Amino acid sequence: MKKIATRDAVGHVLCHDLTRIVKDKEKGVAFRKGHVVREEDIEELHKLGKFQLYVWEKRAGMLHEDDAAEILRAVCQNTAMSPTVVKEGKIELTALTDGLFRVDAEKLLAINSLGEICIASRHTNTPVVRGEKLAGVRVIPLVIAQEKMDRVRALAGETPLLELRPYRPLKAGIVTTGREITEGLIRDTFTPVVAEKLAHFGITVLGHEMVDDRKENISRAILRCREAGADLILCTGGMSVDPDDRTPGAIANSGARPVCHGTPVLPGAMFMLAYFEDGTPVMGLPGCVMYARRTIFDLVLPRVAAGLVMTANDFSALGHGGLCLECEECRFPACSFGRGN
Repeated sequence: MKKIATRDAVGHVLCHDLTRIVKDKEKGVAFRKGHVVREEDIEELHKLGKFQLYVWEKRAGMLHEDDAAEILRAVCQNTAMSPTVVKEGKIELTALTDGLFRVDAEKLLAINSLGEICIASRHTNTPVVRGEKLAGVRVIPLVIAQEKMDRVRALAGETPLLELRPYRPLKAGIVTTGREITEGLIRDTFTPVVAEKLAHFGITVLGHEMVDDRKENISRAILRCREAGADLILCTGGMSVDPDDRTPGAIANSGARPVCHGTPVLPGAMFMLAYFEDGTPVMGLPGCVMYARRTIFDLVLPRVAAGLVMTANDFSALGHGGLCLECEECRFPACSFGRGN
């Protein structure tokens, strides 16, 4: 920091706020800390009585906070995000579309660990809607070494730290199982719940099959949905350990490769996911999806809608944060459920 004549301060960075006071009219900040003095500012600064200023010395190899923030924005932003104009050294990123927000947590940790760097984001795998805030970036000091920002670029590599994956316009087939439903003993209250959740992600219902509890009939219904062009197949009912619950075996017998049957998530422990060779996912939905406000289905569906292929390790990781607290007023996804990874 050094003291300098205001007329010589063009291009230098202010070290503190400068206040303007107009009697009975105004009292506020005229120039903020971090402002880069411009030629047109000189007259206004003189009117404020500022003929000398404290500024950061402009040296080779140092970057102003605004320039550093632009570097952080560049290593974070993908095409589905919109940046704000840099203000007081900070840039925020917002969603240009509905989609699944993803974070490379390892790179984020590595870059923030450099010190003097601030990249603050939402949790990875958070479903977001257009216009929502995703992240904010800035550096801590007013000026920062160019060498440190070069290290940021090197750690980030070619792929942005943050990703917003838009949801795909999928078509779903629903297979409702249960003799009690096919014989009209009870009404199917499961399908409307599933259809409503699908619609939230722009997924349309291509077809609806209703079959009894026989394994071969369930498998045939799954295959009919696939042949009709379903991008996603959902089986409701028959997912517990009772002898009459044969949906998991029927999914496996249809030719779909199971990824998981059982998850460390509550509600939703009896959930199943499998994939056909062409990547078409088949889900076995446990009964909790019908009556609980939030379940494993709410964690998996956004990822599938965004085109992610889930692995067994993905499901194992869901145990951290996999307990829904079943709050009286549900705030999902702005809560701890599913936010551990």
